[in-house]
Amino acid sequence: MEQVKLDRLSELTHISRERELTEAEKRERETLRNEYRAAVTGNLCAQLENTTIVRPDGERISLSKGAKSKETSGEE
Repeated sequence: MEQVKLDRLSELTHISRERELTEAEKRERETLRNEYRAAVTGNLCAQLENTTIVRPDGERISLSKGAKSKETSGEE
């Protein structure tokens, strides 16, 4: 999400603490909030897709959605 949109969302939040937002401002704030949520969720999902858990016994478990089986360290 662009910094300009984050700044606008912050501005609308600040304004809402001082006075009632107009209907147009409320819609804009809701749209910006939804875009922000989508960006945060997307970033979190991407981070988890690239995360691997390594257990003490060396077993590696990928958190990606496509990983159906557990990886092993190759040493048995």
